[in-house]
Amino acid sequence: MRVLAAFIFFTRLPFWRIKEVPAAYFKSVVNYWPLVGWLTGGITATVLWAASLILPLSIALLLAIVSRLWITGALHEDGLADCFDGFGGGTTKERTLMIMKDSHIGSYGVIGLIFYFLLLWGLLMAIPFPLVCLVIIAGDVWGKFVAAQLINVLPYARKEEEAKIKVVYNRMNWSIFLFTLICGITPLLTLLPPHLWIAALLPLLVFFLLYRMMKKRLQGYTGDCCGATVLLCELSFYLGVVLLTYNQINILNP
Repeated sequence: MRVLAAFIFFTRLPFWRIKEVPAAYFKSVVNYWPLVGWLTGGITATVLWAASLILPLSIALLLAIVSRLWITGALHEDGLADCFDGFGGGTTKERTLMIMKDSHIGSYGVIGLIFYFLLLWGLLMAIPFPLVCLVIIAGDVWGKFVAAQLINVLPYARKEEEAKIKVVYNRMNWSIFLFTLICGITPLLTLLPPHLWIAALLPLLVFFLLYRMMKKRLQGYTGDCCGATVLLCELSFYLGVVLLTYNQINILNP
């Protein structure tokens, strides 16, 4: 039931038709976030591979990115835009939270999303095909695992009744953390060559920097913070892969 709640919460696919899930189960959806990444990353990679058979890679990649936006309802991108607006326009905790809760997007959010999508498309284009398909799956899943740790290291920054979705996530116990870790790291270790595993360290660094920023400004996290963290951690993973593959090509072809 908790797994079904996670798929209902983090995607726009009709999992809700399978069975009605009680509201209490949505407090644990972050525990299964990496598992959802197997689906969203897998569909994105499949769309990229299929579209590349009949279209230029640049267009196929755009279609793959659009497919994930459709699958997730741009849930994380909305959080990223809100965080750009909040941290860009606010100077206090109260002001930052107020801006982030506003449904209207501001200039910081627009500019942030433009740069995010340009970097995402540029980094994925720089990864050799078909390796990029496997990297997308690993990056999606690993980014979600890393971002999920926000609920373990920070309190929720608002009162539960003030939350956008009226849900405050439960922290993980050790058994759930181990399950989430296995889900998050398995595609990294099984789909990618060992020399690319080190790229997984960059998301950890990005997570630490975001954690420090949230702790200082908000003394906690919000749902928007979780969405922004997963996208920025995923993006840093792709950056790491590009750095490693580019340097390897230069070494082999001086």
